[in-house]
Amino acid sequence: MTNMIEASGLVKRYKEVTALAGLDLVVPEGVVLGLLGPNGAGKTTAVSILSTLLEPDEGQAMVAGADVRKDPKAVRRLIGLSGQYAAVDEHLTGFENLDMIGRLYHLGKTKSRERARELLEVFDLTEAGDRPVKTYSGGMRRRLDLAGALVAKPPVLFLDEPSSGLDPRSRVDLWDTIRDLVKEGATLLLTTQYLEEADQLADDIVVIDHGHEIAHGTADELKTQVGGERIEVTVADVMHVTPAEEVLAAFAVGDIRIDHHSRGLTAPIAGGAPVLTQALRELDARGIVVQDVGLRRPTLDDVFLSLTGHVAEEEVESNGGRSKKPKEEELEEVSR
Repeated sequence: MTNMIEASGLVKRYKEVTALAGLDLVVPEGVVLGLLGPNGAGKTTAVSILSTLLEPDEGQAMVAGADVRKDPKAVRRLIGLSGQYAAVDEHLTGFENLDMIGRLYHLGKTKSRERARELLEVFDLTEAGDRPVKTYSGGMRRRLDLAGALVAKPPVLFLDEPSSGLDPRSRVDLWDTIRDLVKEGATLLLTTQYLEEADQLADDIVVIDHGHEIAHGTADELKTQVGGERIEVTVADVMHVTPAEEVLAAFAVGDIRIDHHSRGLTAPIAGGAPVLTQALRELDARGIVVQDVGLRRPTLDDVFLSLTGHVAEEEVESNGGRSKKPKEEELEEVSR
């Protein structure tokens, strides 16, 4: 199978901040690779390098057989890119945005217009196609931006946080559109903070933190690595938190997380609903009143807590206080 994306030892520094620290990636043709990580992990930097928007300080990368450093123009002809923010002109109509992109790709007047109308239909934007984009909802703008990445029918697509800021319905619609692209043979690199999104779309997942890989596998493999399921229990009385922890410890396959403020406990388990039933029986036998209970799959925070000891948005020391870890879009400011 042909590898459409190959990256080896990618390093990118912004003064004292290392955004990428020797990242390796391989994406075969027709595969969706999910690149997971918290804000500042290096996801956007990796996409920027692979799409020729940034030059790496070290390392090599090939996209569809073209070298991103030696032949960036060839790479740009072979890729489509949809960034974290919809790159559309608000003053043009949806049709005019797509037509303009076609002209920039030198498709010609007739073909550009035909392709624009075709994509408006594919992305369910036909009725809004002749309206100014400033009248579009966030979900419509996101779909138009993705349509723009497909105008030239590129064999490789980079989707950076494609569902960021979308409502649940728009997110599901976008996922359906991405699935259709894969059926047509596209190769995708998808960055996301949502394990659910990667679970829905990705054939393979690479988890990165601090610019390097910390885990690699399918969504199910990663979930199994941190404990396949979670029991979440909220007790009615704060005095029951410790006894509830003792009960859940008998069923847990990892550390139990406790939130004393909400009287909530989260325990990783193996065995699903039967284990939950046994735990509830034991809690009841101990006289522990349960206010709320549920069984769920791991979240991205569960994965990162297990792999790195911190949740998806790490807090770091700054000037004697606590502050959020800088997002990648802020890193470029550091370099100026």
